[in-house]
Amino acid sequence: EPVAKYGTLDVTFDYDSQEQKLLVTVTAVTDIPTYSRTGGSSWQVHLVLLPIKKQRAKTSIQRGPCPVFTETFKFSHVESEMIGNYAVRFRLYSVRRMKKERVVGEKIFYLTKLNLQGKMSVPVILEPSYSLSGCDSQMSMSEVSCSESTSSCQSLVHGSAPEILLGLLYNATTGRLSAEVIKGSHFKNLAANRPPNTYVKLTLLNSMGQEMSKCKTSIRRGQPNPVYKETFVFQVALFQLSDVTLILSVYNKRSMKRKEMIGWISLGLNSSGEDELNHWTEMKESKGQQVCRWHTLLES
Repeated sequence: EPVAKYGTLDVTFDYDSQEQKLLVTVTAVTDIPTYSRTGGSSWQVHLVLLPIKKQRAKTSIQRGPCPVFTETFKFSHVESEMIGNYAVRFRLYSVRRMKKERVVGEKIFYLTKLNLQGKMSVPVILEPSYSLSGCDSQMSMSEVSCSESTSSCQSLVHGSAPEILLGLLYNATTGRLSAEVIKGSHFKNLAANRPPNTYVKLTLLNSMGQEMSKCKTSIRRGQPNPVYKETFVFQVALFQLSDVTLILSVYNKRSMKRKEMIGWISLGLNSSGEDELNHWTEMKESKGQQVCRWHTLLES
């Protein structure tokens, strides 16, 4: 059972095997968490067809505790013989004026559950997008099982930027900064046409840019969407927390001596962007709860 209610979507699926198209109607959302916890009273639902992530859709923005959408979206080229490889990911966002939208809950719905002809209405019960105890491993594993089908190598679509899911937690009492490298998405092998062998290197710098500590994950071989689930702990006193920079660099290891950087981000004092700075700030304010966010890697 979910820890709390993260929203329940009323969804109707209508699959046409001859046309190879899937119609998804999002009718309404109920069981939304209380206003104060999500900080918003306007809502929007985002949909994406996995594993390729090229077909996306989103509803209009609706207000109130039980928003009604009744909007239908079409996903094409969904082959009936490959239906088990597809899933639709639903995400509910709270939308606030002047502030960034925020994920309230999400669910990956596998199309194996569909009637191959005709309509099917189901309640889609959302789960915490970044669960309280840490990050949502269910999402990581399920996205991976979709994308490791044989079609995944062809689905390394150009134009999908590589991303990394990172969990941060700071314990002010012990002065321990924990960084969990959870998973990557759309990692490419720039030189060859096969999925890369990747690892993530973490480097902690002081305010002068000098290296305080470094570590790296083990290598994930031949995976465009690797799951790492490795946590690294750095000693950072509370008074130092605003003066350090954490750099994550993702490398493709091509041979014993050769590696190439797929991309990087930095968080903390010299953050590489607004998303990274916001993640760091949220970590500082979250009082010992892990905060997880996706980040788009910057090219080296």
